[in-house]
Amino acid sequence: MDKNKIIQLLPDIAAFVTVVESDSFSAAAKKLGMTPSGISRQISRLEKELQVQLIKRSTRSQSLTHAGQEAYQYGKNILQNAQDVVDLAANHTQEVEGQLTIASPKAFCRQVLQPLLLSFVEQHPKIKLKIEVTDKPIDPIYHDVDVVFKLTNKPQANLVAKNLATNHLVLCASPQYLTQRGMPQHPKQLVDHDCIYLGETIVDNQWRFKTDNEQVTVTVNGRYIVNHTEMRLEAALNHFGIAVLPFFVAKKAIESGALTPVLPHWVLLDNYQGEVFMQYLPNLNMPYRQRAFIDFITEQFTCAENKSLMNAINSL
Repeated sequence: MDKNKIIQLLPDIAAFVTVVESDSFSAAAKKLGMTPSGISRQISRLEKELQVQLIKRSTRSQSLTHAGQEAYQYGKNILQNAQDVVDLAANHTQEVEGQLTIASPKAFCRQVLQPLLLSFVEQHPKIKLKIEVTDKPIDPIYHDVDVVFKLTNKPQANLVAKNLATNHLVLCASPQYLTQRGMPQHPKQLVDHDCIYLGETIVDNQWRFKTDNEQVTVTVNGRYIVNHTEMRLEAALNHFGIAVLPFFVAKKAIESGALTPVLPHWVLLDNYQGEVFMQYLPNLNMPYRQRAFIDFITEQFTCAENKSLMNAINSL
């Protein structure tokens, strides 16, 4: 079939896809602003040119033939490619506008991302930024999210994964608490201390540590158990005990001397740490607003004026 004939069939292919997705000729006709008989003629013309039946029709129902199922998938791809062309043209207007949805863990969003997000919105007055703040797993496809931030060592395999930084956990307590109770020299000494831990699962009070030469698990106890990072921070600042915190949360308090690192030469093995990834669906023609956001965040984590942000996460 020559190219001119294929071009002539494009409206019929679009009508066929609309009929399948609308599940009736009348509904498709209403969507396309046509009559049901006009839609029927387009489908018949398409079947004649392809020399195959696409839809089994009866007075009460319609169903796709095997060839119709294949034709629908190809036709749907044609329309999607056409939409991508339209979107590509819109993207080249270089206008950052429309809604963008992102998701991020709570503490990371509050302590690190929030000032960057406010700056992005301030720079682009036509953007509408929707932020999902949650520690639950987020899948961009299922949850309809454009960009998701994850603190993990295993980024989601089917997504683009841009590594922004590294996060680790730190144990810390107030100098007043440590003066009264003493500074632990080994993880096993934590059993004699009040420890502030998550309490989301029955194993959250089992802290695992390692050095180059040793690995140990300690069951800790304490009077204040909370699964909110900033509340654990406040409890540590108020001398309630030794808290486990992401370093980017404890950084300012440690630098000011309000908190002191505990067992800094031991690595705490736990969740909520690892690489900081920005993940999104692979898309050669992604909306310009999404590309602008990804480039903005990447720049914020790498440019010289925000190098302290990286250092806050990467090193103690």
